[in-house]
Amino acid sequence: MTTHRLHTQHQRTFEGNRFVYPVLSRRSKGLSIGVNLNPDKICNFDCIYCQVDRRTESEVRFVESERYFSELEEMLDLCASGEIFQTAKFSETPQHLRRVNDIAFSGDGEPTTYKNFDELIARSAEIKRRHRLDDVKMVLITNATMFHREHVQRGLATLDANQGEIWAKLDAGTEKYYRTIERTKIPFQRVLDNLLLAAKVRPIVIQSMFLKLLGQSPSAEEISAFCDRLTEIVDGGGEIKLVQVYTVARKPAESIVSPLEDREVDAIAEQVRERTGLAAEVYYGSSDY
Repeated sequence: MTTHRLHTQHQRTFEGNRFVYPVLSRRSKGLSIGVNLNPDKICNFDCIYCQVDRRTESEVRFVESERYFSELEEMLDLCASGEIFQTAKFSETPQHLRRVNDIAFSGDGEPTTYKNFDELIARSAEIKRRHRLDDVKMVLITNATMFHREHVQRGLATLDANQGEIWAKLDAGTEKYYRTIERTKIPFQRVLDNLLLAAKVRPIVIQSMFLKLLGQSPSAEEISAFCDRLTEIVDGGGEIKLVQVYTVARKPAESIVSPLEDREVDAIAEQVRERTGLAAEVYYGSSDY
């Protein structure tokens, strides 16, 4: 009886969370503890494939840091005990996925735009250490647009010291296609410069979303240019540990977007391997959990 009440209480807790949420992730191959640093849904990109509907306002306008830290503490307790896999949402999780892989900073916008990014990363790392979760990674899912800022670089250094990984977006090879997909005023070159800046300090993961736009797949020329951009990072002294090639797996806010065929995803990854010598993994639109 007591155990049942505890499970119910935990489930209410994470279902009502504002900033911390558990997800079963195909890319992390286990449970990922998501952290939303942009509850206001404001982002410096407006990616055409994003699931976030930015036409409506969020009820939460900013991160209440103390509430966030409390939610993270409770979530790590729930996962460490294994109780999360006894809740209705995760009770059917396959055995091989019943592991906490990472704490992932992402959410409804670009996490590095959070004004106290370095301080929040530092305290999050402290909470992780206190729970003795040294093997749990801290993953930053990012568009790399803010890497040149000093306080962001301090946050990245903290990630490096705490089993951190950078998963950085690169969805295009040309400025024109970049602007079509990301719909931002930020120059493509800033992204490329910042990717190199980060990759010269530590190995990074490149995340690349490819899709059909109005039924049209990216051109052969675009994929070739994308491979050129990867090669330029490596030739400039940067280290890329993995390229994740994936396509739309959940319904985006824009109806003009649809997933690539599995064979198209495979072909892009194979071209990445052949042209750059980098490791590449694929994630199909039909294989999400």
